[in-house]
Amino acid sequence: MRVATWNVNSAKAREPRLLGWLDERAPDVVCLQETKLSDEAFDETFGAALAERGYEVAHHGEGRWNGVALLSRIGLDDVVNGLPGAPGYPHQEARAVTATCGDMRVTSVYVPNGRTVDDPHYAYKLEWLGVLRDMVEAGEPDRTIVAGDFNIAPADLDVYSVEVFAESTHVTPPEREALAAIEKAGLHDVIRDRWVDVPAFTYWDYRGGAFHQDRGMRIDLVLAGAPIAERRQAAWVDRQARKGTGPSDHAPVIVDLDTAPDGDIGPVVPPPSLGAKKGAPRRKKA
Repeated sequence: MRVATWNVNSAKAREPRLLGWLDERAPDVVCLQETKLSDEAFDETFGAALAERGYEVAHHGEGRWNGVALLSRIGLDDVVNGLPGAPGYPHQEARAVTATCGDMRVTSVYVPNGRTVDDPHYAYKLEWLGVLRDMVEAGEPDRTIVAGDFNIAPADLDVYSVEVFAESTHVTPPEREALAAIEKAGLHDVIRDRWVDVPAFTYWDYRGGAFHQDRGMRIDLVLAGAPIAERRQAAWVDRQARKGTGPSDHAPVIVDLDTAPDGDIGPVVPPPSLGAKKGAPRRKKA
């Protein structure tokens, strides 16, 4: 079974790429973020095409901003939009959707960006992460997957330059501690467990040739309960989906459970052609 997460940075803009990627990679469960569509618009744009491909869909959107979705070919039940009890900014945003897919409870998340450490959005981010931790603790971590854009690089290995990001969000101790608390509730970082000391970036800024110079960050994660993580046969970043015309600024993260159709093919597919170089890219906004 193949599980994937992808921040598409506007599903409408990425429509042909998304559908083509689904055909090529054939994931069974997909977590999407930043769809930037209302529920009605997502259904109008993708409903028929996804149904033809065998996917049931849960989408939680608000139109121009945010928006998350779950696509599943193994069942989709007990859908919950949002995080109950989560803070708003000022209202609750469309940043999480949860459903039962087969024997797993899956949540697609788009964690608030934080902007800068002195911005109210940073405090909002930390509070939101605390509610996510509470949800994991109150549920059944062994059958849980939480996947998406966490807007946190878990360790220094997950940024191309520690010096460049030293004064930025995404790498601050409180953010990393909040993420670690979610993992301590019973989840494993599947990519990092497989590739312990290898960079596997998932986001590259659009400007300044950041992608081609591999000036990236690993902020898109698949966190899974131990029994699910132990089923992992492959875990990788689909860098190919970041290439070409009109890509998202994120690449999908793919985890193969039980079998690995493409083999255990490495942390990044295909691997970057150039080493990382210094020079700060613009951080994306939430």
